[in-house]
Amino acid sequence: MTDTSQGLSRVMRILSAIILIAAGGIHLLLVFDGTGGVLGVLFVLNGIAGIVLGVGMLALRNGLLLLTSVLGLLFIAASFFALLLALTVGLFGIAAIWSLPLVPQTFVIEGIGVIVLAVTVALVVRARRAA
Repeated sequence: MTDTSQGLSRVMRILSAIILIAAGGIHLLLVFDGTGGVLGVLFVLNGIAGIVLGVGMLALRNGLLLLTSVLGLLFIAASFFALLLALTVGLFGIAAIWSLPLVPQTFVIEGIGVIVLAVTVALVVRARRAA
């Protein structure tokens, strides 16, 4: 692997970690802001998962990094899809609207996150094949 591709891989892992931690942090903030019930529990689990995956993107190597990258992509895609469902047809009987706290920010972060994590997975797979 060349220095350029190693540098790009490192940058993408850092960006992926930032996005995962931000997405998880937003969900935890919403719980502290008063989201309760089943949705609050799901937001806490989402927050913990985002933070753990974000740290994993920075700390893990080799096979565990590939697993973490794929799980991170699935996590951010599922979060984004859940937000889209909540904004359109509703999810778990709850309909979200754009004016709710942090909805636009979450939409942007998770939307960009899907792309960033997909690129990160591709780079990790390519690096493993080259090794």
